[in-house]
Amino acid sequence: MSAMEAEVPMVETPETEPSATEPAVIEPAVIEPAVIEPAVIEPAVIEMVHPLPGFPGQREFTLEALDEDGVLAALRAVADPSLRLLVAPPALFFPDYAPVLDDATVADLSITSADEVVLLVVLNAGSSLAETTANLRAPVVINTATHQACQVILDDARLSLQTPLVP
Repeated sequence: MSAMEAEVPMVETPETEPSATEPAVIEPAVIEPAVIEPAVIEPAVIEMVHPLPGFPGQREFTLEALDEDGVLAALRAVADPSLRLLVAPPALFFPDYAPVLDDATVADLSITSADEVVLLVVLNAGSSLAETTANLRAPVVINTATHQACQVILDDARLSLQTPLVP
């Protein structure tokens, strides 16, 4: 499991006074599990705080496990179950993948702790596993405490929209 940092606005605590210019870093900031644990999210409806690209009228989704191992899942639109995205936790395929969430995403999803965040990458299924790719540039971030989510476009040109799952 890879460690990730999620930057959040400073929060006042009795021990320290926050600086208006320095964000707090949640530590330890493990963002995603090695496998999807939909029981943490299901049967709740996940509300997209911003529409997913290609799904402009869809705001409510469910996360459905597609295998017993919790490797693959479908993010399925509630209003039209035929609309879905194939998703997976990145740690199994990309152990060094460690995106940093910006302050806007943290605020939009009301994230207060990295423990309440699940990070998923969108997959483009090929005819085989060797031809399947992952979008590392725009992961889906889910706050398991509020059941809010969004797809975040990361400002990192090194991340690809079509990264092969297997080398």
